[in-house]
Amino acid sequence: MKAAIDRNQDALNVRNVTKRFKVSKPPFWTRWRAQKGATGNGSTASGGRGGDAGMQGVVAIGGVSLDVHRGEIYGILGPNGSGKSTLVRMLSTLLIPDEGQVLVFGLDVVRHEMEVKRVINRVSVDAAFFKKLSPLENLLYGARLYGMTGGEARRKSIDILGRLGLEARSYTQPMDEMSRGMQQKVAIARAFLTQPILLLLDEPTTGLDPRSKYEVQEFVNELRDCHDATILITTHDMGEADRLCDRIAILDEGRIVAEDTPAGLKRLIRRNGHEPTLEDVFMQLTGKKLSGAEEFDPEPVEVAN
Repeated sequence: MKAAIDRNQDALNVRNVTKRFKVSKPPFWTRWRAQKGATGNGSTASGGRGGDAGMQGVVAIGGVSLDVHRGEIYGILGPNGSGKSTLVRMLSTLLIPDEGQVLVFGLDVVRHEMEVKRVINRVSVDAAFFKKLSPLENLLYGARLYGMTGGEARRKSIDILGRLGLEARSYTQPMDEMSRGMQQKVAIARAFLTQPILLLLDEPTTGLDPRSKYEVQEFVNELRDCHDATILITTHDMGEADRLCDRIAILDEGRIVAEDTPAGLKRLIRRNGHEPTLEDVFMQLTGKKLSGAEEFDPEPVEVAN
């Protein structure tokens, strides 16, 4: 019996999720024997005589917990290498957590993988396409995978491409002849096409010009307001996060160091002479400088009462 999505629950619940990489694992046959209960040589369920000794490695995500409410636009900010993309891949079922649990509208992403995949979609900063095919052909292919009819898929594809600002003559142009920014727009259109109730956007506007960014941001708001979608977005654009997000988590070295509304985060620091910005908060809490940011001397963090 298939599990059912419960739209009355939070869109996303993440509980103490940890993900490690470069972990040395015991040989396959040792793990297989352990699973079968036929070790007979002191091996544990994790395989090998060292128990958890093989579970050393790079901790990409360490004990992250967060809740994203239905209909919310939730942002995740963090420097390069902080674990943002790893977290999004776990939320989208592409990676399995080593520890903890991820629930999408009440369904576990590991135990109910296919049910979760039907109601989510993801846009990555490096989207993959059939480069010799056109944007329209790529969208039609993706739509048919989700069970849409040919006529419906074509109508929706043309409508979304137009709303994202692509010219009609580019619909049949091969993808490998398009700019990086235009390709990213097609990736966003492909994700919007299936009208997911949870949309995961991993740096979706990277490489877009200011006008294209604005068009994408307006479309994100429309998807939330008109189609009852919940959006999780990672970005390096502090202005984008401030304009779009209802709440924001700041991720650093695989852990959440702050979470609040944009206004709440700005109240964490005090600046002389001007109102704090999200960029000020980001640099204060992570200790890292954004590319192109001006030098400044932040005052100590004060948690607002």
